[in-house]
Amino acid sequence: MASWNKLSYPRRLFAWLLVYSLLLVTCFTAYQYNREKQFKAEELDGRLQLINRYIITELDEGNPPATLNLKAVSPYDDLRISVIDTAGMVIFDNSLDSLPGGSHLDRYEIRGAINRGHACSVRRHSASTGSTYFYSATLAPDGTIVRTAVPYSVSLYSMLRADYGFLWVMGAVALIFCIIGFFATRRLGQHLSRLNDFAARAERGERIIDIAPFPHDELGDISNNIVRLYARLQQALTSRDREHRAALHEQKEKERIKKQLTNNINHELKTPVAAIAVCLETMLEHENMAPDKRHEFLERCYSNTERLQRLLTDVSLITRLDDGDTAITRSPVNLADIVADVVSDTTPLATARSIAIDNHITGDLPFTGNYDLLASVFRNLIDNAVAYSGASLISLSARQTPSAYIMTVADNGYGVADEHLPRLFERFYRVDKGRSRAAGGTGLGLAIVKNVILMHGGTVDVRRSPEGGLIFTITLKIK
Repeated sequence: MASWNKLSYPRRLFAWLLVYSLLLVTCFTAYQYNREKQFKAEELDGRLQLINRYIITELDEGNPPATLNLKAVSPYDDLRISVIDTAGMVIFDNSLDSLPGGSHLDRYEIRGAINRGHACSVRRHSASTGSTYFYSATLAPDGTIVRTAVPYSVSLYSMLRADYGFLWVMGAVALIFCIIGFFATRRLGQHLSRLNDFAARAERGERIIDIAPFPHDELGDISNNIVRLYARLQQALTSRDREHRAALHEQKEKERIKKQLTNNINHELKTPVAAIAVCLETMLEHENMAPDKRHEFLERCYSNTERLQRLLTDVSLITRLDDGDTAITRSPVNLADIVADVVSDTTPLATARSIAIDNHITGDLPFTGNYDLLASVFRNLIDNAVAYSGASLISLSARQTPSAYIMTVADNGYGVADEHLPRLFERFYRVDKGRSRAAGGTGLGLAIVKNVILMHGGTVDVRRSPEGGLIFTITLKIK
């Protein structure tokens, strides 16, 4: 038993298949061998039955059995003929000098003839002659039984023997079964061995990326499906881990940005608060200050207060954007109408600084988004161009593709150096810090622009114009 268990599964399977095939072929061969012998015995019995009926016909016509000439109907020279009466006594036997006195009703062929009309006994020893015969008995209409018998000689044995050529054929069939079984079990064994190797690698947690496909059959298809399912599970787990790491990184990045935002806000608040404090302190210490000087200090306080208000407004907006899409309501809007409203609001200030705004964004540009946030995008871009670009013309245009709106805001100012372009959208980043603060900027305008566009599923980028100035390009996907 131990040595049997040491065999590989394919070999054990082949052994079981071999035993099963040999047992099946053996049983079939034995059955067919006996069936062939029975067929030949029935064939011989049929010939003797014809002779028996001929004898019965002759006896009915009154011809004594000793006078019958059977050469015309019988091919057997040593044919033994017996006639048994209804009591089972032999009343005629052509092979005996004296008739036996005992009843023959116990003979197999006699009982069969009485019960079924005819019967035969393949090989039975005769007590009267001491020889072995093949008997065939037939029941006559008057109740007597005519029995013929052929001596069981070598020739008769050869005739009744099954054809051994059939055994050779079945042996060849058994051999073919074994060969087919060997290749079938070997193929199955290869399947199982590869599945076992795959299971071992899966248990060790290895990535299944280099396993060759299984052959294209039922078991191979099942194996390929198992491997694919495991590979998909691995991919899903890898994606989950990657997303988890990305979420952790994003969370840490948000915390870093919030911390940086807090520090920047503190820094940005110090200047206007300090300016307000200095002005108020000076006025308190000099109660008899000249009215025009007091008015100047009050204007400084008011200007820094407005700057604080703008800073708090922009910080509040940035905070809303950081909270995500759920904090922002969306509705159907027309981008052309939003741009027209912003241009109408910003034109007076631009005109006061001798800057023309040329708006080519017209028509119907339907989109789903937040009106106020989208308006802040174009307002910040135009305000920045008015305050910092030194331009004389601000141009807005748009074109539509099958999948997106592409909108540009360009100016003909002096632009910025190339090294500043990648950082323009950073929070509190300023190209000229002194000039930006003097103009009342918060440093959050372009950061708001980028976050609003990203929240609406779009992109924004900036590049220098060959003619001078900057070109901001906004791409919003049409859903």
